[in-house]
Amino acid sequence: MAKPLLLLVICLLPLAGCQTTTTGGTVGMQRSQLMLIPSQQLEKMSAQSYAKLTAEASKKGTLNEDHALLLRLRAVADRLKLQTAVFRKDAPAWNWEVNIIGSKELNAFCMPGGKIMFYSGLVDQLHLTDDEIAVVMGHEIAHALREHSREQVSQAIAAQAVIGVGAALLGLGQISSDLANSIYEALVATKFSRTDETEADRIGLELAARAGHDPRAGVTLWQKMINASKGARPPEIFSGHPEGASRIQQIQSLLPSVMPLFAAAHRPGQ
Repeated sequence: MAKPLLLLVICLLPLAGCQTTTTGGTVGMQRSQLMLIPSQQLEKMSAQSYAKLTAEASKKGTLNEDHALLLRLRAVADRLKLQTAVFRKDAPAWNWEVNIIGSKELNAFCMPGGKIMFYSGLVDQLHLTDDEIAVVMGHEIAHALREHSREQVSQAIAAQAVIGVGAALLGLGQISSDLANSIYEALVATKFSRTDETEADRIGLELAARAGHDPRAGVTLWQKMINASKGARPPEIFSGHPEGASRIQQIQSLLPSVMPLFAAAHRPGQ
């Protein structure tokens, strides 16, 4: 087994790398991230996964059934994506999509390349305002801007270290079932690390403020999320994330930095 593993390592070396990524903006981030898979490849996988998800929802009759809510979400997304250039110059040109699935699930995500999905329960059950929707959506878009899914998949690849993975990356065979599951979890299940979540909270709040949405909505949003989790299983979007009270404290600490951006967005000529 030693020789195949050595061969795998040799094959992965040209693709591997810890990249120091920097995201602009007032609360921008800089840290080293493991990136073993090209971003274009992951975006292609994302588009395929998103198409499958929307096709299945359409077949069930749950895709975009609430047209008024869909219009609200797309209006918020249009404002947010215009501001993504502050953080990544290539982001406004992504092939953005925004859709909604009718479900009681309290969840939302943004896949690499700007594929956004909301579940109606998140908005309906928590009675979210447009500003609160913007904070949620900004958070999910921030994951894509920071390429957290790409980092997560890369970590899964490094951990698995089997010939089947190496062959898949080199186009020599089908992706292993374990790797396929890891990619699905990274693209759809949105189980990010606490570091990722903190970064997404910070960047998402600034993104919402720059788009003209009141960042103070981040406080009311998480108050609603905390209340929704009392006495029951935490909402899916809440599961595995930093404790709600600590997120509120972080948002409050960031308000002095992002409130001027919100004010500027409402000035004449802005």
